[in-house]
Amino acid sequence: MPIRKLKEFLDERHIKYVTIRHSSAYTAQQIAASAHVPGKMLAKTVMIKIDGRMGMAVLPASYLIDFDLMKQMLGCKKVELAHEQEFKDIFPACEVGAMPPFGNLYDLEVYVSESLVEDDDIVFNAGTHTELLMLSYEDFHNCVEPAVLKFTHKCYA
Repeated sequence: MPIRKLKEFLDERHIKYVTIRHSSAYTAQQIAASAHVPGKMLAKTVMIKIDGRMGMAVLPASYLIDFDLMKQMLGCKKVELAHEQEFKDIFPACEVGAMPPFGNLYDLEVYVSESLVEDDDIVFNAGTHTELLMLSYEDFHNCVEPAVLKFTHKCYA
């Protein structure tokens, strides 16, 4: 069960969290609607390659990555989406596309959109397409120690 590793990690640190179960959903917008969570509060995990190395971008479901801005913020030559085949083996216990934003558990750098920092809580996939976890953003930040950057813009579609 993919969520076990994450819950053990949180329990060891005495982090309070809530589990939210919902019907199967695969896009961030579908998940937010199914779980009755505002799109800005739901964090989606997007796998990226930064000059060829794998990284994890975490942003609100209702936002998109601005790759030019991210490249500028990171001072690198190339930032692009990673293909599923490139990262599926990194998360063997997770359903593809449902990775939690805890890249530190997988030796990955994590980059969080500054727009997520504004909320008290963060909600995210917990390794499956039917389960979310909610915890305080502060606890998430303290556990993951992500780099907080401006690299997103709101999607109006």
